[in-house]
Amino acid sequence: MPTKKENTELAAKATVKKSAGKTAKEKTVKEKITKEKVAKEKTAKAKTGGKAVKATAKAPVKKTAAKKTEPEIKIIDTDIFEVRTIAEAMLDKKAKNVCSLDLKSIGTSICDYFVICNADSTTNVMAIADNVEEQMLVQCKRKVIRMQGKENAFWIIMDYANIVVHIFQTEYREFYRLEDLWADSVITKYGE
Repeated sequence: MPTKKENTELAAKATVKKSAGKTAKEKTVKEKITKEKVAKEKTAKAKTGGKAVKATAKAPVKKTAAKKTEPEIKIIDTDIFEVRTIAEAMLDKKAKNVCSLDLKSIGTSICDYFVICNADSTTNVMAIADNVEEQMLVQCKRKVIRMQGKENAFWIIMDYANIVVHIFQTEYREFYRLEDLWADSVITKYGE
């Protein structure tokens, strides 16, 4: 069995061997780095036409994601613009009692707005419907989804999904009284 003194000597020899191995590894790594620097200098000389350029070692750069700033979004209520376009188209063709009902607050309605008007003759009702259809196409780029009542022109209904347009003959408007039926809605009246 080895004595304490022998154990200490063996441990010291092992440490020397380990450190000798480390220095050999360190030398190999240093040689590789030197070779890389020389190669970079040669490429730099070749690029600059033979002039000596000192190659500098660059520290690794940590890339950080640039903060993306989202553009400010302006919310435009296109429904109000479309309702106004419909009301103006009605007034252009001499519609009477033009109003819009804002049904969004009710919650159980099938659309967001009703736009209602009336006229005294079937010819006038047809002219109003044609003008509304044309102005919505030109100004808002929207086609009517469904239209009913053009055959007799007593009551024409035009469906724009979120806006439903009602064009009545005067006697039919007085009979159906849609404003009273939807009395909980916000009513906006339009005039000339």
